[in-house]
Amino acid sequence: MVTIDARMTLSDEIRTERLLLRRWSERDLEPFSALNADPRVMEHFPARLSRTESDAMVGRMRAHFVAHGFGLWAVQVVGGSAFIGFAGLSRPSFQAPFTPCVEVGWRLAAEHWRLGYATEAARAVVAFGFEHVGLEEIVSFTVPANHRSRRVMEKLGMRHDPADDFEHPSLPSDHPLRPHVLYRLRATASGTDSIAFGPP
Repeated sequence: MVTIDARMTLSDEIRTERLLLRRWSERDLEPFSALNADPRVMEHFPARLSRTESDAMVGRMRAHFVAHGFGLWAVQVVGGSAFIGFAGLSRPSFQAPFTPCVEVGWRLAAEHWRLGYATEAARAVVAFGFEHVGLEEIVSFTVPANHRSRRVMEKLGMRHDPADDFEHPSLPSDHPLRPHVLYRLRATASGTDSIAFGPP
């Protein structure tokens, strides 16, 4: 069950059975910085982030909400951890054959892996994107070796066509993380019928 708080704009808060997806607060900055400095979390990214870089990323995510009405929500466990990472929707800033597009993405602290939280949060934001933003397609991408994220994409019903794979333009041509796989999900294939939203 997913509900959206009727007292807020639709992009402010989403609840699932176990999680609260909400807008960012100042108290999230320190644990988010620790997450971004963890080599396990950042294994498939070019580099770990400093506190300054991590705080700047939160600033960009806040600005995305203002510009687009949706974004990457902070995630907490209902009745548990106050912050475990983020999940949400974003518009990539780089150019590629599949852009412009909207991407579903997530990043959780390692101690909260293997509990189904990434899939649960991602299903909620995919449903939000199709049902409330009116998107026709949502994509996701990562490096080929990121099998954890690829399993989440597959659980969402996303499909991978090798013909869509691309070289990430933000990385140098010889960078080992430049090759990326792309997954797609159309609204008609999203499987969101089992997700119920609260009143708008």
